[in-house]
Order: sequence, then C-alpha cells, then structure tokens
Amino acid sequence: MTQITKTPRIPEGGAVREVLDRVGDKWSLLVIGTLRNGPVRFGGLEDAVAGISQRMLTRTLKHLVEDGLLVRTAYAEVPPRVEYELTELGRTLLPLVMALAKWAMAHRDEINANRTSRAKPS
Repeated sequence: MTQITKTPRIPEGGAVREVLDRVGDKWSLLVIGTLRNGPVRFGGLEDAVAGISQRMLTRTLKHLVEDGLLVRTAYAEVPPRVEYELTELGRTLLPLVMALAKWAMAHRDEINANRTSRAKPS
C-alpha cells in the first residue's frame, strides 16, 4: 500500500497569498520590469506595456505606490509631468521579476506546444 505523506503548509501562507495577489499579477510584473532602468512617465509605461488599458495601468500604478514598491513624482509644469520609479523595496523584486521573465521567454514555445497537444480531442 502506498503511503501518502501530508504536505507541510507554507508558514505564513496568508501573508504570501496577500503579497502575491498584489504583485503577482501580469500587469504589476510587467510594470516593475519596465521600470528597471529608471523613472518612466505614464505615457512611456502605457507604450511599453503592450495590451494594458489606461484604466488598468492607472489602477496597477496606484496599488504599487500604495504598497511602497513605486514612487510617483508629479512635477508642477505645463503640461503636467508625472514619473514613476521603483523604490528600494521595489528594486528588491527586480531579480525575481527578471528571472521569471527570462524563464517565460525560454519556455514559452514548449508551454504553448503542450497546451495545443492537450487541447486536441482524443
């Protein structure tokens, strides 16, 4: 008889889930990766993050600022200029975000092939 071992719970699983709910979505990861080289204006982010709507970008930026991962700097100019930049805390995520992006690019074709082969009816 095969013995089933109980999988140990992740300590502080609620905390992990809470943080990943905020920073683990595709838009947050793409915004964080886009800001890796320094401050970017809203329009620059909108252009760089393909497929994101203005509303979703606004919400994502707001959440990342609230969480202390980004800083928003508004300049009193005409026309108004607003820039977003990673904070020290946000920069600690960069190696993880970039590693995930690298992994995704390296395995995208394999994953898509698996999806296609499993989607075909037998």
